[in-house]
Amino acid sequence: MSGTGEGEPVKYIDPATKTDELQALPDGVAAELEAHRLQYLTDPVAAHMWDPIVIGVPGGPVKCLLLTYKGRKSGRTLTTALQYYTLGDQIAIVGSRGGTIEHPVWYLNLVDEPKCHIQVGADGRDAVARTVTGAEREAWWAMVTAEQPEQAVYQTRTTREIPVVVMD
Repeated sequence: MSGTGEGEPVKYIDPATKTDELQALPDGVAAELEAHRLQYLTDPVAAHMWDPIVIGVPGGPVKCLLLTYKGRKSGRTLTTALQYYTLGDQIAIVGSRGGTIEHPVWYLNLVDEPKCHIQVGADGRDAVARTVTGAEREAWWAMVTAEQPEQAVYQTRTTREIPVVVMD
């Protein structure tokens, strides 16, 4: 698929993408994600609910948070806006990156330094990121894919296990 006009960046991941073929997100997808991150920095209440149809993900608005973390190479404070999921009173984020071959950079940074900050709408708190495994991951993954079926599609695009990260 392509942008809305000639010469515009591609805003969608081709649904015919084969396993381990997706190296990076299309430029148009990356641009929309960056615009959402910038909105979260200036108007977190409005950015909390975001409609990912702008990047080709159906289903209507989803809950998003702003993750603040430390860059493992630069040492700089970085932010990214991500869809989040809840199970009981816990919050988790998912490192799918559309099913790319590599994990998202934010995930690699959290593996290196799990202390982070999450902001859900206007409310924020410090957290410690923890990648779930085993039966805990299975429970989360079942809930994640029920709430956002596109995550199951992303898993078919990559042989890496998409991480589910709980914010303790």
